[in-house]
Amino acid sequence: MSQLFSFKPLTVETWDDFEKLFGPKGACGGCWCMTWRFKKPQFEKSKGDGNKKAMMKLVGKAEHIGIMAYAGNDPAGWCALAPREKYIRLENSRVLRPIDDQPVWSVSCFFIAKPYRRKGLSAKLLKAALAYARRDGAKIVEAYPVEPKDDKMPDVFAWTGILSSFIAAGFTEQKRHSPARPIVRYYF
Repeated sequence: MSQLFSFKPLTVETWDDFEKLFGPKGACGGCWCMTWRFKKPQFEKSKGDGNKKAMMKLVGKAEHIGIMAYAGNDPAGWCALAPREKYIRLENSRVLRPIDDQPVWSVSCFFIAKPYRRKGLSAKLLKAALAYARRDGAKIVEAYPVEPKDDKMPDVFAWTGILSSFIAAGFTEQKRHSPARPIVRYYF
């Protein structure tokens, strides 16, 4: 029998679950899912507590941040999703530069708790993220997954998602500014 999951946006009410999921190290190296929201020097300076406080501030302002996945009452996964302009580092990326001038929401990051990895949760999180974005007026959701050459990619390098998960959720590849980095979209 497959695992049943439920989904909720990150809000003040779900903050404790987000904190529990990310653990004392803030997911990967103190990121607290602020990698794309800060320029690199600011991100590096804020690693750990600074990034956590910045994320808490966004949550307090009720910004669009992302979706939490739950297995029962336990936080199982995370998908960051917001209008592209919220992700400062995307704006300066040559490889992930915009493909046109249409307003898009961007899926920028995943974090899945170890017991729930490789169980299809990313695709389920994507479907929940799409519903969330559509409800809040998005017309296009864009993402920047990796395409591993084999199954030996360490989980830590899959934080932007795997192409096959996006395809399973109904995204289509739109462009590659780099052979290794597809840009995919979902149109409502």
